[in-house]
Amino acid sequence: MRVLRLIVILKGMQVSQIVPALLAVAGLGGLGGLAAPTADAQGASRYRVTTDNTWFFSDVAGRRIARLARGAVVTTAGATRNEWIQVTIEGWIFGTSVGPSDRPDFDLLVTRSPNENLRAAPAGPMVAELAQGFGLKRFGAPSDSGGRWLHVRREGWVQRSALAPIADVVATRTVDSLTDSTATGAGPSPSSNDPVDSSRAQPVHMTTLYRAPDGPEAGTLAAEIPLRVLSRNGEWTRVQFEGWVKGGELQAAPAGVLVGVTAAELRTEPQRYVGQVLRWRLEFIAIQKADELRPDIPAGSSYVLGRGPLPERGFVYVIVSDGKLPAFRALTPLATIQVTARVRNGRSRYLGNPVVELISLEGGATP
Repeated sequence: MRVLRLIVILKGMQVSQIVPALLAVAGLGGLGGLAAPTADAQGASRYRVTTDNTWFFSDVAGRRIARLARGAVVTTAGATRNEWIQVTIEGWIFGTSVGPSDRPDFDLLVTRSPNENLRAAPAGPMVAELAQGFGLKRFGAPSDSGGRWLHVRREGWVQRSALAPIADVVATRTVDSLTDSTATGAGPSPSSNDPVDSSRAQPVHMTTLYRAPDGPEAGTLAAEIPLRVLSRNGEWTRVQFEGWVKGGELQAAPAGVLVGVTAAELRTEPQRYVGQVLRWRLEFIAIQKADELRPDIPAGSSYVLGRGPLPERGFVYVIVSDGKLPAFRALTPLATIQVTARVRNGRSRYLGNPVVELISLEGGATP
């Protein structure tokens, strides 16, 4: 048996402060505290896209107008028709990629050809791929005074089978509420003079874990599992907990190579991963030359445009030396490949995509 330490992200500080007396039993039973994400909250107002390239329609069985990324979060507008549900997509788009709309129902139109990405945050994970001419409504203020990123939204329809409901977040429980419950006989009431350890917490209900803020889900954490708080950033809290797994179910990671690191984690902490070596599965798209929009890549250098690491759908730039280009030229577009690469920049200056330098290509398979 081996101990497993997990560092995860919780949204909305869905944890309660706990005193040492409450750090009693929390049987993980071979990670029994972890469970697959559930979908029992059918009345949830937020949904997560569960399939790749989900179509976003203008109306029920109407015109397809955008593709939604797997893992993207949408909100319900309240209307449903048979197997269809009306949703709102919301996110951030590069200001130079849109222009004023000549249609009264929209404020902006996508002007970049052939498409542009809508992201969950400036330079964050992708929400949707929007075609040229896609209409949007302004929402809130720009990300900065220069208006480099604009906050926008759009309503449309999605097939219900492509969505999974996200449970509502309940209010955070505090030490005062623990005092009220223990006063009825559940346990000793902590003294008002007892220090509160702000580095320890526990979920107040079944809570979704994320690899990074607005990143892919890592599973679900059962209520009252002891956690250690590592850091806080707005509505997000980074936590750590330990459990046990059978040694035979573990595979040693390659020496000096990080596995399981997501692009969302690189965008969140770009400086942390600079120089680190990663192993990623990517979807090969094309070989391109660096231009002025990609100053993080040496001018004129060749790079591979890919999506991933799978199942993420955002773009990744892989700098490739001339000697290794023939292996990529032999690939079929949309082939799945595995690469080992060194991080050059976790979040590129203008487009927010990770930039890595190829060390080796382990193989590719056509889709």
